[in-house]
Amino acid sequence: MYEYLPLLIVGAIIGVFSLAFILAYALIKNKKEAIGFDRSMKDSEIAARLLRYARPHVKDFLIVLLIMLISIAYDLLSPLIIGNIQGIIKEESFEIHRLFLSVGVYAGILIVSLVSTYLQSIILQKTGQKILSAMRQDLFTHIESLSHEQLHQIPVGKLVTRVTNDTNAISMMFTNILVNMIKNVFVIVGVLGAMLLLNYMLTLMVLCFVPFIVLFTVIFRKFSRKAYRKVKDGTTDINTYLSENLSGIKITQIFNREEQKMQDFLEKSNRLKRAKQNEIFVFGIFRPTVYMLYIASVLCLLYLGGRGYIKDTTFLGQRITTEVLVSFYLYISKFFNPIQTMAEQFNRLQSAFASAEKIFTIFDMKPTVVDEPDAMELEEIRGEIEFRNVWFAYKPDEWVLQDVSFHVDPMQTVAFVGSTGSGKTTILSLICRNYDIQKGQILIDGIDIRKIKIASLRRHFGQMLQDVFLFSGTIRSNIVLREDSFTDEEIRAACKYVNADSFINKLEDGLDEIVRERGNNFSAGQRQLLSFARTIIHKPSVMILDEATANIDTETELLIQDSLEKMKNIGTMLIVAHRLSTIQHADNIILLSHGRIIEQGSHQELLHKKGRYYQLYTLQYNKQQLSAGK
Repeated sequence: MYEYLPLLIVGAIIGVFSLAFILAYALIKNKKEAIGFDRSMKDSEIAARLLRYARPHVKDFLIVLLIMLISIAYDLLSPLIIGNIQGIIKEESFEIHRLFLSVGVYAGILIVSLVSTYLQSIILQKTGQKILSAMRQDLFTHIESLSHEQLHQIPVGKLVTRVTNDTNAISMMFTNILVNMIKNVFVIVGVLGAMLLLNYMLTLMVLCFVPFIVLFTVIFRKFSRKAYRKVKDGTTDINTYLSENLSGIKITQIFNREEQKMQDFLEKSNRLKRAKQNEIFVFGIFRPTVYMLYIASVLCLLYLGGRGYIKDTTFLGQRITTEVLVSFYLYISKFFNPIQTMAEQFNRLQSAFASAEKIFTIFDMKPTVVDEPDAMELEEIRGEIEFRNVWFAYKPDEWVLQDVSFHVDPMQTVAFVGSTGSGKTTILSLICRNYDIQKGQILIDGIDIRKIKIASLRRHFGQMLQDVFLFSGTIRSNIVLREDSFTDEEIRAACKYVNADSFINKLEDGLDEIVRERGNNFSAGQRQLLSFARTIIHKPSVMILDEATANIDTETELLIQDSLEKMKNIGTMLIVAHRLSTIQHADNIILLSHGRIIEQGSHQELLHKKGRYYQLYTLQYNKQQLSAGK
């Protein structure tokens, strides 16, 4: 019994570590609901959904698996060859050619392994990029399908993180983690089989450490999941903060809030730093613990091998020779190295799963505005619009529109006026089906818009908003929106029609003039004229103008007014404007208040009634006269 005392001491030390980890796990497990410990999705569900993207590339993965099996030969055969070399050197009848032969075999296996590893990496990287591209495309397409209401609820920075950072983490899983984990499993099984053939009693000694490896891995899995989730949340918070504050940095500078914004950014950065430190701390405990098991197994092997060599004794009936000792020492390294590597890969796998959960959370958002099963394509429309007893609320029971009914004839110009919050812009959004109404009907050419496919419906609308959004690129790309079906003559004709040629012709590069982010190298009026040209060239049947003349100078307003007069001949026009002077020539003016229509008619008819519209017009007219007098 005394001769096995060192082995018992090693076992006692490992037992103490195991008890400490179990207690820590138990304490955390009791608090998991309070600290948001577990993900809402199971690993099996995440893996199944991820593997759908890998299924089209099964052939490539099978080739990689075949190459991987070839490369594993080095891990399995090299300890035997080195043990054999040890035996050859010790023989009294030493023959140099046998040594050279063994070294040559070892070198050949090593070269084959290196070439196999290279080919495996190349195929995996190409396959991984294909999977990554497919997932990003699906995610971006899904985001595009979400309704305006849903997009308003999700910060832009969060969506950017999902499409970029999180998909990159998943790419690592397909290009590195999964295949290497499978390889390591094969190596462990192969090494275990070779060890059993070499000396099954020493193999049983090594296997005594496996339950502790499994125990530590299960505990580590729980801690690493929590740590990775906090890192992902911290990264998303920073990206969201940067997206918003870099877009609004001019406001920050105007109000001298740079220091406060920096403090907010530092707070979020420190939160991410602490999350990263916790992640490193968890991994920094687990990896050395597995390494401790490896060292303990080596110490036990050397102790037993040393006793057998010195005292010529056996271990459980089997003799331990020098060749066996050398081969077993190398095999133990081959056995524990994959386990330690799998620990690191498992660490990254948790990162990939945490990212995948966040991506699938976006995928699981069902668009609230979708096509009906029997929705139809609408090849062309006349532009007749009707609201029938429409009720709409952004929030339950907070009605923005209440029993609104009106009719717009084809080619008619209708203006909506009223105070802020009266429902003017909401009406325009509902016509394009950016939102779905709660009660009533909206008809286009006598057809309920819910019976028309959304893409088909919006194809016939041209929207010109107060805040014009221009993309980075050129004037040409912003007008045609990167469609190649328009000729330069058509583009120039559209620009001339809306008077945008008045400033485009003065630019050095004309239609190829660079447009910076959000069009910040053009004035508000120029951006508005470009939006008019963009609308006209697509030949809409219904044009929507929402405060299109609100933020422009008088000279540009005259150009826009002239453009509007021309555009009336194209199709039905719906206008929202606070300046009543800009809508005097509308065929019908609808005055809204608190979501209800209180007056409607032509400009002269409403003035004759001397109601609310008359009061608003008189008030604006007096202000203009007062400003002109000054």
